[in-house]
Amino acid sequence: MPRAERERQMLDAAVRVFGKRGYRAASMDEIAELAGVSKPLVYLYLNSKEDLFSACIRRESQALVGAIRTGVRTDVTADRQLWEGLTAFFAHTAEHPDGWAVLHSQARSGGAPFVAEIVAMRDEIVAFVTHLIAEAAREAHDNPELAEREVAGLAQALVGAAEALAGWANGDASVSAKEAAATMMNFAWSGLGNLMVGERWSDR
Repeated sequence: MPRAERERQMLDAAVRVFGKRGYRAASMDEIAELAGVSKPLVYLYLNSKEDLFSACIRRESQALVGAIRTGVRTDVTADRQLWEGLTAFFAHTAEHPDGWAVLHSQARSGGAPFVAEIVAMRDEIVAFVTHLIAEAAREAHDNPELAEREVAGLAQALVGAAEALAGWANGDASVSAKEAAATMMNFAWSGLGNLMVGERWSDR
């Protein structure tokens, strides 16, 4: 078997085990057995448990970001782009629940090196959403009133809410990716729409 295919097999098995058990509880013996290889071969290919987990995080991060970017057309309005990005996000996390578990929960509890990988992925997604919100403001106004700091904060809030919603949706098989995306749009876009026309909430 070619090295790349064998390594993919090992990573597939590792994502399943890490996704269900977490980094600390996962066993290299179980990963090797699930991959159908010897434990020494896993170490030969991927050096250590830490390196194997990092490789899983990088692969699943790239797959998620790639799915979002591929799912969004650039020739549609900003709200449509956000809808397509959310739909792609929820579809991917539903289709790869172990991968999402690795990214959303297991990596965060594994220690600083793994958290850094997640932060890099999240920053890329936030930057993408920030661009969409800024584009929406430009579509609504020739001279948008939304400040750069406000746009950045809205993007952070939107991504955080989507992450939480994905955890809920993955725990309920009756929730489709489109339903989760629609929930997110109803929650977020109505508020964004008000901001685009200058309507802000005030405590006064």
